[in-house]
Amino acid sequence: MRLRVEFTTEPFDLDETPAHALVAREVVEAAELDAVDVGPFGNTAEGDADAVLGAVDALLRKALEAGATRVSLQVNVIGEGDR
Repeated sequence: MRLRVEFTTEPFDLDETPAHALVAREVVEAAELDAVDVGPFGNTAEGDADAVLGAVDALLRKALEAGATRVSLQVNVIGEGDR
């Protein structure tokens, strides 16, 4: 099964990237995911279910430890044609 995760971390800071956002980026870029897209207002990544769920677990733990006060995420099951 393939999954797509979309997430944001808060609080936002338009002047300097917060530590929690940097940590979240590092987690998804280090995970064995494909189609990673990191942006200033939202991030997406795709991969097999185990990789995505492992990355979500690490993302939540590390972003909260780094000062995130809110993490919003959505996980969708996708088919091969949904890329």
